[in-house]
Amino acid sequence: MTLGQSTSVALLGLDGSVVNVEVDIADGIPMYSLLGLPDAALNESRDRVRAALINSGESWPNRKVTVSLSPAWLPKSGSGFDLSIALAILIAQGSISQEPLDGVVVLGELALDGRIRSVRGVLPALIAAYKSGIKRAFVAPENYAEASLMTQMQILTFSNISQLLRFLRTGEVSFSPKLDLDDFNLDELPDFADVAGQTNARFAAEVAASGGHHLLLIGPPGAGKTMIASRIPTILPELNVEQALEVTAVHSIAGSLGTRSPMSLIAPIVAPHHSASRVAMVGGGSHAIKPGACTLAHHGVLFIDEAPECAIGVLDALRQPLESGTVTIARSVGSLTFPAQFLLILAANPCPCGKFTGKGRACICSSLQVRRYLSKLSGPLMDRIDMRVQVEPVSRVEMSQTELGESSSVIRERVVRARNIAKQRFSDEKWSLNSQIPSRALRTTYKPERSAMNFLHDQLDRELLTARGLHKIIRLSWTLADLAERPIPNLSDVQRAHQLREGSDL
Repeated sequence: MTLGQSTSVALLGLDGSVVNVEVDIADGIPMYSLLGLPDAALNESRDRVRAALINSGESWPNRKVTVSLSPAWLPKSGSGFDLSIALAILIAQGSISQEPLDGVVVLGELALDGRIRSVRGVLPALIAAYKSGIKRAFVAPENYAEASLMTQMQILTFSNISQLLRFLRTGEVSFSPKLDLDDFNLDELPDFADVAGQTNARFAAEVAASGGHHLLLIGPPGAGKTMIASRIPTILPELNVEQALEVTAVHSIAGSLGTRSPMSLIAPIVAPHHSASRVAMVGGGSHAIKPGACTLAHHGVLFIDEAPECAIGVLDALRQPLESGTVTIARSVGSLTFPAQFLLILAANPCPCGKFTGKGRACICSSLQVRRYLSKLSGPLMDRIDMRVQVEPVSRVEMSQTELGESSSVIRERVVRARNIAKQRFSDEKWSLNSQIPSRALRTTYKPERSAMNFLHDQLDRELLTARGLHKIIRLSWTLADLAERPIPNLSDVQRAHQLREGSDL
């Protein structure tokens, strides 16, 4: 038989397409032809596959080798097709039979000595293969933990191609251990008990975690803005299995699983430097479109410190993902849509010198400099921020206290309880968080009490609120009511929500 076939997967963002790898070996001048819109890395597979087979004791056909990746119109990229091409070549020259590879997806890069190396995007590739009816997969050992999340499939791993060929020839079956997601261990993470004072900022963080509301922290250097933001993931509920799969799939295609366990149930936190570009923030790329920071923070926290120092347009690029929960990137190579449901936390100094707090006696900035500094955060972006909280310097009394504040576990219990109340209320709806209530539902089904609505309408008539601001306050009031275990927001909830949004004293 001079024809061999194997199966792999081509990824475009988080969407995968099953690719049939066909190899034909015919008489003629020895050559290697690769068809099916391969990129540069895939075109280089010839030398990797040839060296891997020869160094593993197998033969390389000294004939005309044609490799076809179908569907031919679909662009293919990366080195993840190496192993499937090598197996198809061995089938075509009769070294192994075709039957063991029927209904199997093969993912892996080949080293020159025959070792099987890890590739990006294994989890979304396996999801696409499973949807196509494939129930078995061959992956590299480094990808095994990630691949094991697909409990519906039989995952087999081999460290080199010699072990894989021995399995195909002898029929030995490897044992796949049961999936064991990481425990949600708060002891390994920073704790809110470390934060001294900052009652208002701690409460705002609790509200943000309970309802999924975006937060801006304004305060002088050293007040604890970064400490509070970095501890918000510790009070968020643990991810369910479906959310954990989505987060792992996103980090897999981005190649950032080295800093995060594939089986982790802890909400991710992404904190890009304020010098990050728009492409780094929302995603992009010229040859291959990759997800940005807002997608890597999916189901987690996106924390941007020193927000006014970001380049012009970087933060404004987040305006569309904040509203839609997705980000669509269009390039000449195509258009991809990534998920981007994240909790945005911004931190900023009150002025360039950072000392414009309290009575402002230590500040050396002019009034024009102060206005210009915070005006770098555009009005449309600030309109999408639910809460603006002033973080005052820690006082002498607060620093001298020996009793620690509430721990993350105590706050997390209240957050989980509030989210469960909202989940029960929205059991017949398509959303589960207060921040996701559509505008139409806020005006009909989920209105606060009459006196609270009158207060908001007065603010709207005086042009102190936009329509989006009114909806943001109503959503925020529902979260405050859930934390207080009230069935419907009252006037005090709406007034407090208004104070949180406007940044006035609580």
